[in-house]
Amino acid sequence: MASRHRTRPGLRWLLAAALLGWLALGCGENGDPEYASSGEDDFATADATVPHLSDTAVQGEALFAANCSECHGLNAAGSSEGPPLVHKIYEPGHHADVSFLLAVRQGVRQHHWDFGNMDPVAGVSDQDVKNIVCYVRELQYANGIFSDRAALAVCQP
Repeated sequence: MASRHRTRPGLRWLLAAALLGWLALGCGENGDPEYASSGEDDFATADATVPHLSDTAVQGEALFAANCSECHGLNAAGSSEGPPLVHKIYEPGHHADVSFLLAVRQGVRQHHWDFGNMDPVAGVSDQDVKNIVCYVRELQYANGIFSDRAALAVCQP
């Protein structure tokens, strides 16, 4: 009788976080040139079209406004304090959903942009981050950052 190996959900998050940390080492200035910062548009903002949002994304929009927009701008379009999240650098294939959770929990060292390090964000729950990621993903999808609707799975209740 063959046994099935099942990974617990907490262990899956840990493994995903470890993999993302390892991948992040290659995302600096010597990483993939497709995602490298040009230096000239580091303070530019994106033009972000806001689509009709799902209920989860509406919750994420309010949480984003309260916790993220001071740096990442209105509609995640960026500001002089932080980069636009409606940008190909943050597409699901380069920054998985869990990378947003890790950024909130642990902060992020500067690697794509010249804004400096991002500090951890206190008082934001895992569910809050999920809702924020849903909002960002719906914005990205509506603005042509990615086209695979499967990347909107985070928006499922």
